[in-house]
This record gives sequence, structure tokens and C-alpha cells, in this order.
Amino acid sequence: MVQTNAWYLCLFVTDNTYKSEAAERIPAPVEPPALWNRNFRLFFVARAVAVFGEGMVPVAFAAGLIGAGHSGSSVGYALGLWTAAFAVFVLFGGVLADRFTARRMMILADLLRLPGTVLLAVTFALGSPPLWAVYALSAVSGIGAALFQPGVASTIPRIAPDVQRANAVLRVVEALMTMAGPAAAGLLVALWNAGAAFAVNSLAFAVSAVCFTLMRIAPVPSDGIERGSLGTELALGWREFRARSWLWGVIAIWTVYGLTVAGPMVPLTASLVTGEHGSATYGVLMAVNGAGSAAGGLIALRLRPVRPLAAGAIALLGLPVNLLLLGTGAAVPLLCAGQFVGGASFAFWLVMWSTSVQTHVPQEALNRMHAYDVAGSLLMMGVGRALSGPVAGLLGTREVLLAGAGIAVSVVGALLVVRPVRTLSRV
Repeated sequence: MVQTNAWYLCLFVTDNTYKSEAAERIPAPVEPPALWNRNFRLFFVARAVAVFGEGMVPVAFAAGLIGAGHSGSSVGYALGLWTAAFAVFVLFGGVLADRFTARRMMILADLLRLPGTVLLAVTFALGSPPLWAVYALSAVSGIGAALFQPGVASTIPRIAPDVQRANAVLRVVEALMTMAGPAAAGLLVALWNAGAAFAVNSLAFAVSAVCFTLMRIAPVPSDGIERGSLGTELALGWREFRARSWLWGVIAIWTVYGLTVAGPMVPLTASLVTGEHGSATYGVLMAVNGAGSAAGGLIALRLRPVRPLAAGAIALLGLPVNLLLLGTGAAVPLLCAGQFVGGASFAFWLVMWSTSVQTHVPQEALNRMHAYDVAGSLLMMGVGRALSGPVAGLLGTREVLLAGAGIAVSVVGALLVVRPVRTLSRV
């Protein structure tokens, strides 16, 4: 009995030793890093409050300036100066973000915009500031946004282990905040005045600056190295830009899209829907579009196409559906469906595009690449918006929207025909 027990004990020890050695040879599954780490939570809060605050600005300007007896064109001039300042300085913002790190530039940009919005809040609360001051402060805010925006693209891959998921989550919250900002501004203006909306906007910049200050981002080898002049850095950024055919191919196609589709679509939709169905209906359609954008972000959380740009281009086919419904005078329920589909389509494309850029472009050049992307897209959209009125007056609003639907389909075809765009793989 003793010998038998000893034999079984020896067998048990040997068998378990073998199992232990075998277990050591099989690598344990590695858990991916959590998306909601400390840095990403801070970034998420900063973007949410910033987009919320920025969404209040057009409503606050309209209520404050028109309420003070100024013409509606003054609102357009204020917002136009913001856009012009942004377009002019965003390329320099990309260079400075590569030179001084994106986090520092975003903090600086928030602190630059904070005093201006506080001053607007105080002056609109007390009465009406002079127009030159409003225009100057709006331009300063545009410069701050230009210094801020390039860093958004390069920060996400440094704080998020899953870049596509991070972009999708941010797209959802930005869509929700884009809807909530104007609504909150309208409520504040109704209860108090335009100064209250600007006060909340200034608070948003303060919260954003604090969040970025609390972030701790590991440096990359390019941080802190000696660089050339601004002109040299812009030239090097242009060289990096030209070296990637898929990148400049998409942006070249997108400039045509911004000029002929995305730019005219916003003012023409506003004028057509408001004229035929009233401003309340237009507000509902914009809310539905925002809900569609949130849905597109949620879809991008689940789908991980092997060819992200090709998948995003196919998704863009939802946009001409929206334009077609607008151009053919569809009923309001169908217009709502078109806005939802259009918002979802565009949001899905944005996630695929942002993820591709952030994962294929080297970190040391990412800020400048994003700046070239934003500058080109915004410039052509601005031109498209400026020309939309005269062209619609000559050809007709519905005709321009229907032509935009055809061009939008052609843009999708062009994206899929360009081989580097069509075959770019997911990292």
C-alpha cells in the first residue's frame, strides 16, 4: 500500500510538473490597454466641453448683434473673420505643434481665446460692444482655433491604444455636443442675454486648458529636437504630404467636393428648408443630422474594415441621397430620413479618414499633415459657401443641389478609382 501510494504520488507530481512546463510554454493572452485611461478621459472631457462651447458662438453672435440693432450681415462678417483667421494660421499651427508639442500649443490656444470670450461676455451683458471689437475678438478666436486644431490629430494616437475606437467615441460625443451647444445658447439668450452664452463658452476654454494641463503624454523622439525656420518646416511638411499619394489624392478630390457639394449644401439647405417649411423645421433637420452623426460614430465603433478609406468612400453614398431628397422637394419625414443617413455617412467617413491619417503618417509630421488637410478643405468649403448664393440665383437652388448629388456620386467613384486610396490597409 505504501509503495502504491508512493507510485501515485510520483505520477501526480510528474504529470503536474509537465502541465506547468507546458503552460509556461503557451503565452498567456495579453489584454489590450484600456481605451478609457486617464489621458483619454481628460481629452474626452476637453473635446466635449470645447465643441459644446463652440456650438454656442453663432447663436450668441446672432442674438447679440441683431439684438443690438446691427444688421444680419454683421453676424456673417464676425463668423467670416473667424474662418479667415483660422484658414490663414492653421498651417503655422501645424508647424508650431510639431516644434513645441501639440499639448503645449493646445493649452496656449485655449488661454489665448479665454480672455476674448470673457470680454465678449462682459460687454454683451452690459450692452453692445463696438463692432470693430467684436470683429477683432472673433479673429483672435480664429487664430486660437488654428493653433489648437492640428494637435487634435496627433494627440489621439499617443493616448489611445485603439485609434479607430477613440475616433469613433469622439465623433459620437462631438455630434451630441454640436446639437446641445446651439440649443443651450438659445435657452441662455432667452433667459438672460448673449453675454451668458459667451460666459459659458469662456468656461469651456478654461476647462479644456485644465484638462490638457493635467495630461501626461510620453515624449516621442522628435520632441525637443532642433528644427529649422517656419518656412523650412512648412516646406518639409509639404514634402511629406506629397510623398503619400493616398493622402494628397483624397485631399485633392475633397477640395472639389468642398467647393461643389459640402460648401453650398449648408446655406442652400438652410434657405430652402426655412423658406418652404420654416426655421423650426430646419432646426429639427439639423438635430436629426446630428443624431445621424452620432449613429455613424457608433457604427464605426463596431465595423473594422480591412480597407478603411474604401469603406468610408462607399459610406459617402448616403450624402447624395440627402441632396436628392432636398432637390426633388420631398416631404419633411423623408427630409429627416435623408439628414439622418447623410449625417451617419459623413461621420463614418470621418472616422475612417482620421484613423488612416493618424496611423499611417509619422508622428513627427502628423500635425503639419493635418494642418494641410484642414486648410485645403476649409478654404474650398468657404469658397463654395460664398459662391452658392450667386450660382443658385442664376441656376436655381434645387438645380444646384441636384447637381451636387451627381458630383457627390462622382467623388465616391474617384476615391475608389485611385488605387492607393482604394487599397490602403488598416493598421
